[in-house]
Amino acid sequence: MKAVELICSRILYSEFAFAELVLWRLSKPIEGSLHKFKYRLAYIVRGECVLRYDNETGKGDHRHFGGKESVYVFTTPEKLVADFQNDIVRWNNENRNP
Repeated sequence: MKAVELICSRILYSEFAFAELVLWRLSKPIEGSLHKFKYRLAYIVRGECVLRYDNETGKGDHRHFGGKESVYVFTTPEKLVADFQNDIVRWNNENRNP
């Protein structure tokens, strides 16, 4: 079975911010992950990636937030997208211009 693209979208939040979501279902897990999904979700603000969830081969599931990388526990694609959207809200709240 070939990889099946489940999501490939760009969401505009403002003239300065957007999110890109890419998610595939695979025939077998990639090295470092226990599930059959490959994903990359990124939030870009003023040309800089300020938030990213991904599971690159060999590195496993993780997220980048606030300049730090941490392990992400993947459960379902729906939970992944919900966690990502919640982090976008959090990032926006923590980085408001006074």
